Amino acid sequence: MITWIIIGVIVVVLIFVVVGAYNKLVALDQRADQSFADIDVQLKQRQDLIPNLVETVKGYATHEAGTLAAVTQARAAAAGATSVNDKVAAENMLTGALGRLFAVSEAYPDLKANANFQQLQAELSDIENKLAAARRFFNNAVAEFNAVRRQFPTVLFAGLVGYGSDKPFFDVGEGDRAAMNAAPPTVNFQA
Repeated sequence: MITWIIIGVIVVVLIFVVVGAYNKLVALDQRADQSFADIDVQLKQRQDLIPNLVETVKGYATHEAGTLAAVTQARAAAAGATSVNDKVAAENMLTGALGRLFAVSEAYPDLKANANFQQLQAELSDIENKLAAARRFFNNAVAEFNAVRRQFPTVLFAGLVGYGSDKPFFDVGEGDRAAMNAAPPTVNFQA
């Protein structure tokens, strides 16, 4: 009789541990998904600014068609990406194309002085800052999810309930990593 009571208590404790661990996985998965949705909002705002930016540059730099086409193609790829890995790759390509676009603008003093271009550049810079914060939040949520998924006792049943693999981080690409190690750009407010 006492053996059955001990077995019953152990089973109840195990059920509570498993249910608690499962609920924590679900909550962390939801937090990571919500964090990625926040990134999606910022990416959409950035993608919506790009056609205006391209049109503004077109008026000044008509012979830079290759750069403008690259930005347009990169934006289309970013807008069509669905998975985290596809979005990361497409956004890294878009960031590189935008960098080339801003490099082109350096050759056109009239463009740099254009109020519309300056406003679009400021809005894009603001969105980039928000994106950086959203990426940090997402990567933190993913790290927490991945850590809990690998911990005991969660690791014993995570695969059985649909959480068998780690979530991917929103990582900067090799080009961005190289740019982070390069010298910072020089800012000159004198047109």
